[in-house]
Formats: sequence, structure tokens, C-alpha cells
Amino acid sequence: MTLCYESTPKTLEARYPHLTCYALHINSCIVFTQSFRPEGSTEMSKKSTSTAKNMDTEKSLHHNGFQKSEFKVPPRMSLASMQIFLRKNAFVIFTVAAVFAGVLLGYTLRSWSLTPAYIQIVSFPGEIFMRMLQMMVLPLVVSSLITGISSLDNNAGRMGVQALIYYILTTFLAVFTGIIVVMALQPGKKGRTSLAPIDGGFNNSVQTTDAFLDLIRNMFPANLVEACFQQYKTTYVARNGILVPAPGSTRGVNALGLVVFSMAFGFMLGRMAGQGRPLRRFFASLNETIMQLVGMVVWCTPVGILFLIAGKMCEMEDAGQMGSPLLWYMLCVVLGLLSHGLLVLPLLYFLVTRRNPYRFMAGLQPALLTALGTASSSASLPITFHCLEENNGVDRRVARFMLPVGATVNMDGTALYEAVAAIFIAQIADMELGFVKVISISITATAASIGAAGIPQAGLVTMVIVLTSVGLPTDHISLILAVDWLLDRLRTMVNVLGDSMGVGIVEHLSRRELQRLDSSDAGTSDTEGALNSHQSVSRHSALVQSGESSV
Repeated sequence: MTLCYESTPKTLEARYPHLTCYALHINSCIVFTQSFRPEGSTEMSKKSTSTAKNMDTEKSLHHNGFQKSEFKVPPRMSLASMQIFLRKNAFVIFTVAAVFAGVLLGYTLRSWSLTPAYIQIVSFPGEIFMRMLQMMVLPLVVSSLITGISSLDNNAGRMGVQALIYYILTTFLAVFTGIIVVMALQPGKKGRTSLAPIDGGFNNSVQTTDAFLDLIRNMFPANLVEACFQQYKTTYVARNGILVPAPGSTRGVNALGLVVFSMAFGFMLGRMAGQGRPLRRFFASLNETIMQLVGMVVWCTPVGILFLIAGKMCEMEDAGQMGSPLLWYMLCVVLGLLSHGLLVLPLLYFLVTRRNPYRFMAGLQPALLTALGTASSSASLPITFHCLEENNGVDRRVARFMLPVGATVNMDGTALYEAVAAIFIAQIADMELGFVKVISISITATAASIGAAGIPQAGLVTMVIVLTSVGLPTDHISLILAVDWLLDRLRTMVNVLGDSMGVGIVEHLSRRELQRLDSSDAGTSDTEGALNSHQSVSRHSALVQSGESSV
């Protein structure tokens, strides 16, 4: 209901006599200001006079206890608003500028023909940045998973099923997109005589069956402390002239085993109700502390990305010496990644949520640029948390539950890359792939991408599984090593984008359960507060009675 001076009852004027003077003063000021306006704006002046008159009167009535009507001030661009915009988007601007500056610096230093020692010095700030990110990955994964699953309580099972369906669906779509692109362009048949495998470029050390068994073994580590820096890997020992598989290990965080343990630990912690509340608070505090550290490290991203890209540009081979098939192979992978990242994933997000997917992607720019610079979805995990929670306003419980799992098992870009590379190697080797072998490549690439670690060039390791599943020569992997450093960064961007899109989709599907959980938590906290107050009153009464009895 809108109140103005003309419609004010006489009883109101009698009760608040100062309103009449205040409204007349405002009207006189408006008329005085209107006399200095141009002649062509008379009609607009009348409208603004009545609007200002009503607005000021409403303000005066609001200060005296009456309801204030809604009023929207039209936006105006000014220097202050521009400064606010630049301050709000400074990180994105600096990061994008760092990417272009890194490319420019790298091309400039390439003309100097730097030695490996000097290239290492150029990459040193980027190496420190990578170490800072990797330092926080382990506590962030463990604390975020335990906190997220324990807070979801019984809803974790349903949310986990939704996340699993999304991971499998998007991975199959990525593989299907890559197969369509590589079968249409046929990159391996364009001047293939100019390429030859490089001896010693890649070592096929693990068979397909043992690779899948190692994946399952790493899901259940025998020692949690050892899983923080070591993974299980089958080695081969010669016995009586026969290679026999033997237990072995390799350096690196066993993220899959830590994820499985953290999920089970958080699920049981959530079922313990009051007994597990102190431990839940501990992990929640640990997670918040890590996120505060992430907020500090985030501002080192532009400097780290600049020198990482510059160092890789110095190591890059001449594009003119790569050969036509390799350039066409790069085109296929890039085209497939762009199609999946800019068309397939946004379309799936829009069909489920009915929201603008590109606005959601705009909030992920820092995380995507970090993935481009680091080529590691695990190293990008802290900044991805920051972007989803701060920029896109995603529920923290969903982000803490899905992001660590997605960074470990959801590799859309890696699956697409492996499918394209396998068919490209078959074309190079003049091997015809039938429908059954193409289907086998798609299934194997999907399964192998789950076991790919979130570290740079992890796709080359799982590539052996895909090639051996259809009988392709594994020594041809050395053909793609020259361009893998660039494609690795691009597919990592798609991996991070797929994980983030999945968080947004699952949060939309689980919004009712989350609201119900919030309401139940609020009721529980009110009940606990009432019980605590009742207990304090009881203790006070007991003290009073004991004092009276002593007297």
C-alpha cells in the first residue's frame, strides 16, 4: 500500500503535525528545481516531481512507523561503479592477462635458444605455485569429503547415485563426441609417411588385466599413511625365463584410496549423531582453515600461470616439424574438447536446471585458467572450491561431497582424448577398426579414465589399457608425446568444467532434500538450546535448594 501526503487522513495530520511541513518543504524544493530544467523535459519533470513527492513522503511516513513502499533507483554508470567492477573481477582480469603474457614471454625466450638449466629457472615461480597447491590437496580432499558426507546424513546415498549417473553419462558422451570427430576427419591418413615411432619414447610396463587390478587395489590401501605418498603398481620379475607379476609401488598420492576411505568415514560419522558431533566440528574447522589458505594462494595464480606457460613454450618443438598427421590430430582433440565443453555439457546443464549454463561457466573462469596453467585437476581443486562456493553460490555440502570424487573419477576430457588417440594410432598403423572394436574402445576409454590420476600426463599411462584392449601397437604412443603437453592442459580444463557442472546439476536435483535437512537442523538446534537452558535452570534450582538446606 502506497501512502502520499494528499491521501493522508486528517487524524494522521493531527497526530503527526510535522509531516505536513516536511511534505510542503519537499514539494517547494521540487518545484524550485523544476524551474531550471530545459523546456523539452516538462513532461518528464512532472513525472519525476510526482515520483519524488511520493517517495519522500513515504520516507517520512516510514520513519514514523508506517510501511515503506518499494522504490527502485535506476542504475547509473559512474567512476565508482567502474572501480567496484574492476575490484570484483580483478582476479579474472589478472589471470587472463597472465595467460597472454606467458605465451608472449615464451615466444620471446624461444628466440634465445635457452638451455634446459635456464628454462628451469624460468619455470621456477610456476613450480613453487604448483607445490603450494599440491600441499593443500590432501587435507582438502579428506576434510571436505568427511564434512560433506557427514552433513548430508541419509541423503548422501541418493546424491551419490545421481553423481554416479552423471559421471558415467558425461564420460560416454565425451567418448562418443571424440569418436565422431576423429572418424570424420581421419587425421592419421593425412600424410602419415612423415611420422615414425620414436624408440624408447614410452615403456609399456603394465598389462591390461594388471592395470585394472591395480585400480581396485588402490581403492583399498593397506596403509593410510602410505597412501598419502605412494600408490600400488604391479611390476614384473623374471623367473625361469618367464615374466611374473610382483607387488610394487610408485610415487604419488593414492587419491582413489583416500577418497574411498573418507567417504566411508564420513558416512559412519554422520550416523553417529550426537557422539560424532565433536569430530564433525573438527573436520569442518579444518576444512574452513584450508579454504582460508586457498584464498591466500589464489592471488599467486597469475604469477604461477605466467611462468608455467612461459617455461612450456620454451620447451615446445617447432610446429613445422610435427608433420601433417600430428597437426590434424591436435585439431581433432581440440575440436572434440570444444564441442563437449561448450555444447554438450551446457546443454545437459540447461535441460536439467533450466538456467543459463554460460553464466555458471563465467564464475568458473579462475578455476579453468588454473587448470590450463597447471594441467592438473587435483592442483586446481582448491580454486574450484573457491569458485563454486563464492562465485556461483553452490551449496557447500554438495561441493565438498562431489568435487573430490569428481577430480578422481570423472575425466571427460581424458576419456575423449584417449578415444581420439587410439583411433588415430590405428589409422597411422593402417589397421581397420570395425564396429565392435570402436565400441570396445569407447567402453575401455570410459573405464580407464576413472583410474587416471589427477596429475599432468596421467592419460598417457591409461592409454596403454585402451590400446591393448583392441590389439593396437603401444609403441606408437611416442608419436603424440610432442603435443601432449598442450592437449593435457586443454583436456584438464574440460575435466574441471565437467566436475563443476555436475555439482550444479546434482545440487539442483537435491534442493528439496537440502532444504528439508536445513529445516531439521534448525529444529534440532532449537531443541538443543531449549534442553541446555532447561538444564541450566535445573542446576540453578538445585544450587538454591542446597543453599537453603545448608542454612
